[in-house]
Amino acid sequence: MQNRDAAPAIEVRNLVKTFCGRADPVRAVRGVDLAIRAGEVVALLGPNGAGKTTTLDVLLGLTSPTSGRAEVFGQPPRLAVRAGRISAVLQTGGLLRDLTVRETVRMVASCFDQPRPSEEVIARAGLTAVATRMVAKCSGGEQQRLRFALALLPDPDLLILDEPTAGMDVSARRDFWETMHADAEAGRTVVFATHYLEEADSFARRIVLMADGSVVADGSTAEIRAKATGRTVSADLPVVACAEAVDRLRKLPGVADVEVRGRRVVVRSGDSDVVARALLVEHEATDLEVVSGSLESAFVALTMAAGAKEVQP
Repeated sequence: MQNRDAAPAIEVRNLVKTFCGRADPVRAVRGVDLAIRAGEVVALLGPNGAGKTTTLDVLLGLTSPTSGRAEVFGQPPRLAVRAGRISAVLQTGGLLRDLTVRETVRMVASCFDQPRPSEEVIARAGLTAVATRMVAKCSGGEQQRLRFALALLPDPDLLILDEPTAGMDVSARRDFWETMHADAEAGRTVVFATHYLEEADSFARRIVLMADGSVVADGSTAEIRAKATGRTVSADLPVVACAEAVDRLRKLPGVADVEVRGRRVVVRSGDSDVVARALLVEHEATDLEVVSGSLESAFVALTMAAGAKEVQP
């Protein structure tokens, strides 16, 4: 990786992308603002049609904004790509079926002034065992790992991954993310779009959630969960005081629901600290537990809310 400068890895300001066809124009991206620091690992999530892929295409210089601007390390995306500072692993395209894995890597390596050694990136992508195999004979997961190997050739500062584990089995996905963890720890910036929410949950340090062409949430996994669903606080209460405690808990600010399961009370609230303090100090609760909502429930709630706003007159 090259020496990083003070510029953000990615800076997007008021990005708009409209596609004009025979029918009505489609506004795929609607005024997106986004800044990603060098060395961050960010998951870009959203339903189909949210604008994720279009935003990534702009960052890769594959399409130009209708308005607004996008920069990669302070440069226009195409210049950053030309300088080898940014590479991508996309879902499809770019592979010649009548070459072997090794021949493909060596051919693409010849396009760069100072590529990483071919055998090194083949090993890094977990392809050593199939290096002599024709691309046409490779599985979908192996072809995706080959795209990853090609993306590593210029030793980029920023990797953009669009559904990087599509077609991989569970074992291959695990190996892929172990490799990505190592790259992230070495300081490479990683931005990935995925439909596998557990990948975002376990790998990303930050999540950017898009819906209807706009960013609807941006923060850590815990922050995204809490924003949509609050937290669940549960504890055991003394039997003699359970009914009174439940009534008082329901009146606390931010409490959405209180459920009683024998001696155990389960409270869903936007302010878990207030609930936890009340349970421990006022109601002598024991075995207290605070749990964030699932990323999946947050994803559904936030994207549905964005859709509801879109259809309002």
